[in-house]
Amino acid sequence: GVFAHLEALEAQAYEAALKQEELQQQEEKLARLKARVRELRLQRDALRAKVDLQEKGQLGKEGAVLDKAQPSAQDGLERKIKSMKAMLQIFYLTGISGKLTKQGVCFCISTAYEGTYLDSYYLDLLIKPQVQIYRHSVPIFIPLEQIARKHLQTDIRRFVSVVSDHLNAYAGRRYQADQLQEHFSDQIEGTLQRNSLCNLLVFSYHVSSESKTLVFNVRLLYGDLCCSLPTEVIVSCTPDAPAYLAETAAAHSDLFRRVALHKAFRSISSAGEKAD
Repeated sequence: GVFAHLEALEAQAYEAALKQEELQQQEEKLARLKARVRELRLQRDALRAKVDLQEKGQLGKEGAVLDKAQPSAQDGLERKIKSMKAMLQIFYLTGISGKLTKQGVCFCISTAYEGTYLDSYYLDLLIKPQVQIYRHSVPIFIPLEQIARKHLQTDIRRFVSVVSDHLNAYAGRRYQADQLQEHFSDQIEGTLQRNSLCNLLVFSYHVSSESKTLVFNVRLLYGDLCCSLPTEVIVSCTPDAPAYLAETAAAHSDLFRRVALHKAFRSISSAGEKAD
């Protein structure tokens, strides 16, 4: 009766208040994290500038600029080791850790998405007589050999950074797809299809509005493998759908381009509930 309806409304209001509070906390946390990232990037850039000078033989032990001189083999090796140590310090500030080994250096690349830690991967490099990959735990579908051919012999820092970008983007795409399946399975029609790299997602979903159930088909293509947002989005309606739904499909398409997949669905669900 009326009391049951009031209790239901109170429960919905309470749940909405909790969601609003949680969203506000997440936004505050994100703002703090962004500020910390800016601070760490400044430190990283300063360290990179110092390392560049060291690699060129322009810095002494105390950071003083030295005159250029013809380096000996021993000087070259010591400079290489110093550069590796400085590089490890820089990477520590960006989610990459590592340690020197007898034959080279071993990196640990930690992946995360929006403050959520996901997985870690390892890269073990040999630096003598030339730089090469000794062993690794990078998934086979990450273009590691292609990245190595482009950067490994000329710029190890760039090589590790690019591998890290690929891994974090892949982890972010996979995390979004997992969140979608976990929290919005009741809206997904059939099975969400994705490839190993999670750079192609195909699925259908329904939205309830004005006592009607509307079905949309989606194809998300992530053309930039270092990005966790799609570069191409196609949202279409069923052939017999009213013409006005094209505007809704276009709005959903724009949302998928700008917002993480599970967050886009949260917005779509909220809009549907308000429409009801």
